[in-house]
Amino acid sequence: MARILGQTLQAQNLLAFTNVSTSSVFSETGRYATKSLSPSAQLAYPPSRGSVTLNGRRLHISSIRTRNARFSGMCWALSSNEFRNGTNIELDGAPWKILEFLHVKPGKGAAFVRTKLRNYVTGNTVERTFRAGENVDEASVVKEMKQFTYKEGDQYVFMDLESYEEVRITDKEIGDRSKFLMEGMECSVLTWNGRVIDIELPVTVKLKVIQADPGVKGDTAQGGSKIVTVETGATVTVPLFVNQDDIIVIQTKDGSYISRG
Repeated sequence: MARILGQTLQAQNLLAFTNVSTSSVFSETGRYATKSLSPSAQLAYPPSRGSVTLNGRRLHISSIRTRNARFSGMCWALSSNEFRNGTNIELDGAPWKILEFLHVKPGKGAAFVRTKLRNYVTGNTVERTFRAGENVDEASVVKEMKQFTYKEGDQYVFMDLESYEEVRITDKEIGDRSKFLMEGMECSVLTWNGRVIDIELPVTVKLKVIQADPGVKGDTAQGGSKIVTVETGATVTVPLFVNQDDIIVIQTKDGSYISRG
């Protein structure tokens, strides 16, 4: 059982460690809040703000209330040598996602890591270079599964299936992903510092074709493509043999046709 601020955290506390081979820090709602920790992990000293060394890594803590053992913010210091596609980091007070990275070892000079980053808040994409081994804060991005229930005005309403709490996301924040969003669909909602910063649709969706021009006889055997409209209003390029009322499988990342469903 780990100790924080000289206090052993039991299962009934708001913040607890599970009694398994690799324990994990939980938030009030029981969802994972941080990286896995070993059962014997101990903080070097009890800060209210700052950073500590935990299992050889730096852990940054924004604040802790000892009475309820509650963290209001906590993130790892991440080395640029640990960068991976999809890693979330915090720079200049904003959360960024690593889209691409490349470790470079020049013949002369120090090694470095070249990255392509996307700002979760603004959507801007930039290229940035880090020194090899340079430490940055890992953004405390929380991913939770929620169900899209309905649209009200310019807001999409998502519901947590356990707590039934609702989260509202605007048209602007949803962007082009609305083309493949159906009521009842379960999506991953990403939050940072309590703010919704992104949603992730399922990798593929099945949608009904509501409008399709018939293929010319003979063309279906020779291949070719046409554009159809699916039930969400999105248009998709499909093979000529796809007809109205067919169910098709679409990749949400780029809107490409995969197969008939």
